[in-house]
This record gives sequence, structure tokens and C-alpha cells, in this order.
Amino acid sequence: MTGFVSIDRGEVTATVTLNNPERMNALDTTMWRELEQAFVTLSADERLRCIVLRGAGDKAFAAGADVAEFAAVRSNREQAVAYAHVTHAALQAVANCMHPVVAQIHGACVGGGLEIASMCDMRICGASSRFGIPIKRLGLVVSYNELKSLVSLVGSATALEILLEGRVFGADEAFAKGLINRVVPDADVEREVQAAVARISEGAPLVARWHKSFVRRLADQASITDGEMDECYACFDTEDFRIGYRAFLGKSKPVFKGR
Repeated sequence: MTGFVSIDRGEVTATVTLNNPERMNALDTTMWRELEQAFVTLSADERLRCIVLRGAGDKAFAAGADVAEFAAVRSNREQAVAYAHVTHAALQAVANCMHPVVAQIHGACVGGGLEIASMCDMRICGASSRFGIPIKRLGLVVSYNELKSLVSLVGSATALEILLEGRVFGADEAFAKGLINRVVPDADVEREVQAAVARISEGAPLVARWHKSFVRRLADQASITDGEMDECYACFDTEDFRIGYRAFLGKSKPVFKGR
């Protein structure tokens, strides 16, 4: 890791930071690879209960891909295909992470930055944050792999509006479109994210992982199999269910163990 993507690890939570504030946290190829590595590593850690993904500083979550390197790595179809393998792997590592992922958004969240945020499970931003995918100005398209999560969040009509107009719009409009879960004053973003993370982390971690898995599975049009349906009841055999049940009856706060 070069330090352009950093991990701050706590006892049951972790924060992944896109750390290139001089370029509004725009991602070059190395950063895309480091983002993938960070989430693959954290996803395998069963001690974790929640991950925060943010950009360094308060000017941008991420301004997308670093256009300055396109001449070297994305100037023709062959290079673009190779580049797409790198970016898709990073986006999928975020989306497929076993743990809930909360995007902490300050400032600009545009282009590839919005694609990254859309792969997270929750998105909380400041009132002055800005959103959009103005890729039409580059004469480029958003690929199927990148577009799927945007369409699942806002629907096809709104996704087309975002792409065809290429506008950069504010936080209230992003909330109205369904891109954002919560908009708070800029000074309160980190506090609000930490409160959300605390609430997630207090819950049974196996349940959080199951719910994340179930919701993503429902986006697939294939019918739910009998085996998948049976998995919905596996929670009754966990120690966490017994802990939660006893705590509920005893009117106490459960302390889940993740097993």
C-alpha cells in the first residue's frame, strides 16, 4: 500500500480513507488496486462489524478516476478493457464486502466517486455535498458493471437523467433521488456516521451480514431457491439469537458475540 488508500482499524470497526486530497481524492490505477486490496482484507476479518469509507479532507469524497493518467492507461479500447478489470474488481470488493459499509461523504462525490459510494450499503453526506456523473463531457460511457448499482438505487429513468444531462447537483436533490440515506450539516457528518456505525455494531453481526446478503440477492431476478429460503432460519441456531432472546426477556442490553 502506498498510503493513498489507508486503513484505520478499531476493535470492531474500520475506516478506509481515499487519501489524495490534493487531487480531490481522484483515483489512479494504483489507488483502485489498493481500494480492492483494502476491502478484500477487511471482508475476511470476522471480528469486524462495520466499515466506513471516506475521502481525506472535506473537499471531496472522490472526484472519480484520475483523468491525468488516461493517456497512458485508457487511451484506446484495449487499454480501456484492462483498466475496467481493475476498477470493476475494486467496486465489487466494496459491494461484496461481508460487513456493512457506510460512505461518509464530504464535498464532491462525482463520476467514479459516486460509483464507489453507490456500492456502499449506506451513504451519509453534508449539506454542501455535490453529486453527479458528468462523463458525457469526456465522450465516455458508464459500463454495465458500474451502472448496475446506480440503477438499483435510483431506477432507470433517474439514472438516465444523471447520465444524459451530466449535471452536478446538491445534497437535497441527491436525497430526493434516493442516492443518499441522510443529509446533515457539514460539521455533523462524521458524528452522524459514527452514530450510525455504533448502532450497526451493537446489533448481531451475523444478522447484519445475512441482511446485506439477502438484500443484494433480491436484486437478482432469479427465483429464490429452497436452500436460500432455508438460510433465513439459520439465525435460530446461533448463540447470538439466544443472547438476544434472553436479553429481550430480561429487558437488558444484549452483547452479541458473532456466533
